[in-house]
Amino acid sequence: MKVTASSNHLFQLTHLGAINCYLVREDDGFTLIDTGWPGSQAQPIMQEAHKLGLPIVRIVLTHAHIDHVGSLDALHDALPNAQVAISERDARFLSGDKSLDPSEPQVPLRGGYTVCKTKPALLLHEGDRIGSLEVIATPGHTPGHIAFLDTRDRAVFAGDAFQTLGGVAVAGTFKPLFPLPALATWHKGLALESARKLLALQPSALDVGHGRMLSHPQEAIERAIRVMEQSLAKEERKQSHVA
Repeated sequence: MKVTASSNHLFQLTHLGAINCYLVREDDGFTLIDTGWPGSQAQPIMQEAHKLGLPIVRIVLTHAHIDHVGSLDALHDALPNAQVAISERDARFLSGDKSLDPSEPQVPLRGGYTVCKTKPALLLHEGDRIGSLEVIATPGHTPGHIAFLDTRDRAVFAGDAFQTLGGVAVAGTFKPLFPLPALATWHKGLALESARKLLALQPSALDVGHGRMLSHPQEAIERAIRVMEQSLAKEERKQSHVA
């Protein structure tokens, strides 16, 4: 597992060169953002936290895809006192409920979901605070996808709302060098709205589920948004021709 320090309170942990989770230092210990792939990541994550000298006291999840919640059960077994939090909407996926709400676009879910035995202790909503992190609702990649804004330095933990592996892109934009986030995106229109929302926060850094961390990411985010806008406009023109 590769460890990249962004500051004295932020450490990116990367598995297989492609799957990121994050240790965020708080006064009482580490917040772990996402848990990576099933099985093999729990022990290395705990080892890195131990090396850095603090316990993991909470586990927060950006969304319920398997590459973000895969090691949740193993971590919870080893760290039963760590508080587990996810959006109320995506929490349903952890229990195997893959139904859509009537108010949501009725398009098929995409990406891999796995049932977890761990029951979240905290269900998150827009504006909630957990440690130094503020919850930002960013649906699109999944119905209940959330990002986190570190209120100390305005770094944004975007989950899969963006990727930087294979090129900076909004969720749903196909990148041949790393296409998996696009293939797993549920609703591109909502993903674009969420990308604009994160840009409006004027983040100091963009920390994503797949790819390197970006400092001063505004220009890269703006370019990625324009690409998605053009792609959706092209799709709409095709649909209007068919109609």
